Amino acid sequence: MSDTNNTSFTRRDFIKGAALGVGLGAIGAMGLYSYSPMSRQHIAQVQRKMTDFGVCKSVKARVISETSWFDNATLMGDIKAAGGLLVDQYTYNWPPFGDGTGLGKGSYEKGIAKIKHLLPNRLEEAWEITRNLSVHPENPGGFAALVEVEQMDGKVRKFLLDSGWSYKWMDECFKREGIDKMLANGEIEALFISHEHFDHYWGLPVTLKYAPGIKVYIPDTFYPSGLQYIADSGHKGEVVKVKKGLRPILPGMATYVFDVPIICKVFGEQSMYFNVADLGLVSITGCCHQGIILFADTAYKELKYENDRFHGLYGGLHISPFDDWDPKYDDLVIGLKKWNLEKVGCNHCTGLVTAKKFIDSGYPVVRGTARFRTKDTAYLGNGDSIEFKKA
Repeated sequence: MSDTNNTSFTRRDFIKGAALGVGLGAIGAMGLYSYSPMSRQHIAQVQRKMTDFGVCKSVKARVISETSWFDNATLMGDIKAAGGLLVDQYTYNWPPFGDGTGLGKGSYEKGIAKIKHLLPNRLEEAWEITRNLSVHPENPGGFAALVEVEQMDGKVRKFLLDSGWSYKWMDECFKREGIDKMLANGEIEALFISHEHFDHYWGLPVTLKYAPGIKVYIPDTFYPSGLQYIADSGHKGEVVKVKKGLRPILPGMATYVFDVPIICKVFGEQSMYFNVADLGLVSITGCCHQGIILFADTAYKELKYENDRFHGLYGGLHISPFDDWDPKYDDLVIGLKKWNLEKVGCNHCTGLVTAKKFIDSGYPVVRGTARFRTKDTAYLGNGDSIEFKKA
């Protein structure tokens, strides 16, 4: 495994941060922490570095799946019944790690033992086994996006951001969008995992079914079970463990790992920055647990980009993932206007309430088509795409 940079945030800090979330309640912790003062104290207040990471011609994101789960009440009920937000996600007895013992009684080791011998090629059999042993196996979906970067010479490079959750759902989505063939043909050169959460990561074997040797980039903050899952899923290629801070990938594309405590015993998130010719900065994120304001402020402090302009944004923005609304979010909607965004695509954990407030506030939100179980056109939904390119 390859390594870069060093982290300074500790596992003890995770407990402190997550404890704040417990005090706010389950729903509040999913969104409020990201916009609390505590979430900002771990990013150094520095003058602008203006790091030059090159330039690309365009960026396009295609939504493979943004529906991470299909019923909010079921998900939150499971988390509460299993012991709450500080409980290790691998104990929930959700698929693919169900072992038949019930909520809060599972483990990675017991769950993976039931299906390891079938991964990654016999996913249907593996899912049938775990479906019969897991809690609410019909609820998982997953988050994944295809990111296409056009270089200045016209060459297009393709990457995956995340691999979803349900083997069954994600394999259907991969086939619907032609991702299975792109992977098998070697058109997609790497998989970036934003963070270790179930809905972004547990569908890893679906990617490996078609490209077992694909290069995988993960935050270096994964826990031992998460790291072991890569090998147990049948991965045969290189794993790059990206440490805190900036990681250039190619001209005009970089990832950034944020040290941030996240519920369900997950730590750290990797997001993407792009410098698009004649437009400016474009940011793509899986969940943005670090908070969208911090995400934008970090780019401003760290990076040099065209026209010194924050042009566009796509992904889950983690503001009101369960459509609960706190008055402080109104300040957030207003505060984002300082960046004068020219194109926004939001879905997943953004929250439909948030997306609609963005639209009502005049943000340039790209509407979706509400297909393939996406609930509303305010979201850039399953099968939709967004492109950032000079006209």
